[in-house]
Amino acid sequence: MNIREAKQQIKNAMVAYFTKDEFGNYRLPAARQRPVFLLGAPGIGKTAIMEQIAQELEVGFVSYSMTHHTRQSALGLPFIATKIYGGVEYQVSEYTMSEIIASVYEAMESTGRPEGILFLDEINCVSETLTPAMLQFLQYKVFGRHAVPDGWIVVTAGNPPEYNRTAHDFDIATWDRLKRIEVEPDYDVWREFAVSAEVHPAVITYLDIERNHFYAVEATPDGASFVTARGWDDLSAMIKLYEAQGLAVDELLVEQYVQNGDIAKRFAMYYDLFTKYRSDYQIDRILEGTADTGLAERARRAPFDERVAVMGLIVDATVGRLRQAVMEEKAAAFTHGVLADLKARLAAAGVAENDNGADLMRATATALAHDRDTERAASLLTEERYRSFERAIGLLDEVLRTGAERPEGPTFNLLRERFNARLDALDGSIDGAAAALDNVFRFVEEAFGEGQEMLMLVTDLSVNRAGMAFINDHGCERYFAHNQNLQFYERGSDLAARIDRITLEEE
Repeated sequence: MNIREAKQQIKNAMVAYFTKDEFGNYRLPAARQRPVFLLGAPGIGKTAIMEQIAQELEVGFVSYSMTHHTRQSALGLPFIATKIYGGVEYQVSEYTMSEIIASVYEAMESTGRPEGILFLDEINCVSETLTPAMLQFLQYKVFGRHAVPDGWIVVTAGNPPEYNRTAHDFDIATWDRLKRIEVEPDYDVWREFAVSAEVHPAVITYLDIERNHFYAVEATPDGASFVTARGWDDLSAMIKLYEAQGLAVDELLVEQYVQNGDIAKRFAMYYDLFTKYRSDYQIDRILEGTADTGLAERARRAPFDERVAVMGLIVDATVGRLRQAVMEEKAAAFTHGVLADLKARLAAAGVAENDNGADLMRATATALAHDRDTERAASLLTEERYRSFERAIGLLDEVLRTGAERPEGPTFNLLRERFNARLDALDGSIDGAAAALDNVFRFVEEAFGEGQEMLMLVTDLSVNRAGMAFINDHGCERYFAHNQNLQFYERGSDLAARIDRITLEEE
């Protein structure tokens, strides 16, 4: 199955395992909760989907790679304890708590979340001395004499032996204790993630054209030659940083992430061409509705691979604009909740809205910063949550700072005033994003009509979470009209087939 299907299967299992009866006990005892074993090639996104599941279910998350663990670190260190049995004193062996189990308790303490996911990666690479203990752990969720806390679900992962020389096959006794899920690379599924995550449009459009370059592993006389989904994602992040700093993106950089010489060379060539399109097509002016006359005609007459690149640039800029507006809206809603709670606490403390509320404001900002840092340490802090925390903390800090210069001090009235000013700015941002979306549809209509390029725009907006959130909340008549006219689900396979026939030519 693909990574999206695997994620849903795992998420369903987690929901089932977390189910309780009317007395508050888990309906499926820990011993019967088969750990999930996610088997797939390296760099396919196994760890990433587990973090996403933990964030979506709002539970704790602890991740460990089993390759570095010895029997002692997994089970704990032995020590001698004194026990009395039948009135006779004995010296017996005990074990300290496993490092892995201890980390779960630490996560519970730091996050306040009693339920969570314990993710053990590369479990099929453990040493022979640890294998018997792992078999017991998979059955009973126990290392030594210490069990995984109730409410913590075990998920494991590993690479097939052909990708990892240290990996080994499990016997039937082990497989019979696991919920096995095999994952295969799937570009279409990854592409949906890539559009939502704003992976660099040069990467997305290159892979639209060269789909067989998305994931490739082969043995050569000089060693392994490979390119993975993780490699493309990491390359995208580095390209954005290089562009922000004005650094050259060249083949030497690309081959550090795309470890296949031919693919690295071809992508580097494509990136040079892509940057030329970005300059020529004035993407920002298309969004503002001020593009030069004749630009749509040039786009219409361009070769297909150039049109794919141009649409990638347009979609990336549009999604980025919509995503910023949506995230600011969510941050405003989060901040409104913080202020409503603060208002209630000020009233309970007898502090009027025009009185100095610095103490409670400062305490609120400190508590928010603590929650932010706790979620970050537990790998639970999404970009949306991070922005929400920062916007709320920033508003409180601003009012504390400016209010300190006023005779009345930082008051809730001042806090409300500054928050309302931010809402006014947000309204302007939303209006600007809506206008940009309309301008993009106008340009694509003029350049391509109801062609494949319009299909790409509608499809990418439809699979993008922020894009759909914005359209659902604020509407877009052109989107709904083209969505209905194109019936893009039926035509999507035709576009994929056409892209598959396109190859890049060296110039």
